[in-house]
Amino acid sequence: MAAESPSSARKVVVHLRATGDAPILKQAKFKILGTDKFAKVIDFLRRQLHRDTLFVYVNSAFSPNPDELVIDLYDVSHNT
Repeated sequence: MAAESPSSARKVVVHLRATGDAPILKQAKFKILGTDKFAKVIDFLRRQLHRDTLFVYVNSAFSPNPDELVIDLYDVSHNT
């Protein structure tokens, strides 16, 4: 059995900001495992906002694929 690397078990703080006519969340910052897919963030937002259609962007720059790992998106957005 292979040991997990420290970066794969790392949690990432996700800061959500409303744009347009989207309602503001009571809690805007959340911790999520880096190994979780971005789809988990989207599903969470759909449940919180009671909306089927969402447009979610990273740093107001791009809309990631739901299959992307959260840690990969964090690394890309913090290494630019």
